[in-house]
Amino acid sequence: MNNLFVYCEIEDGQVADVSLELLTKGRGLANTLGCKLEAVAAGHNLEGIGAQVFPYGVDVLHVFDDARLAPYTSLPHTSVLVNLFKEEQPQIALMGATSIGRDLGPRVSSALGSGLTADCTSLEIGDHEEKKENKVYENLLYQIRPAFGGNIVATIINPECRPQMATVREGVMKKEMVSADYKGEVVKHDVKKYVSDTDFVVAVIDRQMEKSKTNIKGSPIIVAGGYGVGSKESFQLLHDLAATIGGEVGASRAAVDAGYCEHERQIGQTGVTVRPKLYIACGISGQIQHIAGMQESSIIISVNNDPNAPINTIADYVITGTVEEVLPKMIKYYKKNTK
Repeated sequence: MNNLFVYCEIEDGQVADVSLELLTKGRGLANTLGCKLEAVAAGHNLEGIGAQVFPYGVDVLHVFDDARLAPYTSLPHTSVLVNLFKEEQPQIALMGATSIGRDLGPRVSSALGSGLTADCTSLEIGDHEEKKENKVYENLLYQIRPAFGGNIVATIINPECRPQMATVREGVMKKEMVSADYKGEVVKHDVKKYVSDTDFVVAVIDRQMEKSKTNIKGSPIIVAGGYGVGSKESFQLLHDLAATIGGEVGASRAAVDAGYCEHERQIGQTGVTVRPKLYIACGISGQIQHIAGMQESSIIISVNNDPNAPINTIADYVITGTVEEVLPKMIKYYKKNTK
């Protein structure tokens, strides 16, 4: 088996952040394996993609440029990857756990009989010993993710089938360039060799896209609330604090399910992943699903009336008390001492 491949999502000529994050991680994994990092770009007007991905350490960029490949539709993009992977025999293939990745990944893995691990929170390279068969598998992809409702962290491996496929949500991996001068090879493919005309049976007539009103992923300060906040009315204190210190409001899944906050603000394994400079967790117990979405925060402050709450074990500072007691004091202090 050969190199490590990353499928790049492209919108209006821009490579998605989740793809650049996977290229960063892929470069590290490829270095460990001693193989090349290869990227796949399928769409239209892709002349500027190389300049975007090569600084992240891409050795080979596979370009499939056809007007019918943009915007994304399931069948042609599946054919592109399935036929390319049959040719190139990658040992690992990664893509974002986005609406596109969750549609494309299972189709490709099913066609290749390779298996797929979704929503990974970590990817590593390691060995595995099968004691029954007295066999050692080397340089496997450890696909790590919460399982059984988040009660355990599972490490999933795929000893036999290739490619080893995994999806990762945006924000889980860090985005980091290798070098602005890094140069790779561009391979332009004839789309007709990989995709049949019948794959284009679905045509996108019109698209309606609405940008999110919140910017949780880009905010340096997040004030997040859990079920322990108690009510939708009490959640207003979080909004007041966030407005005072220039942050965004987030929520745990329990708070969203209880109707305290809207779903687009949900942080965790089933929401968004964030890594702000300051994360203030209010009334959040600290289930593993939530911690998976915010544990990379630079500074974590926990406000909780339970001194034994699991989130306190990862918090840099712990304030024991109720949201109603603590937050008004914080708001008053910041208003008094902030210019």
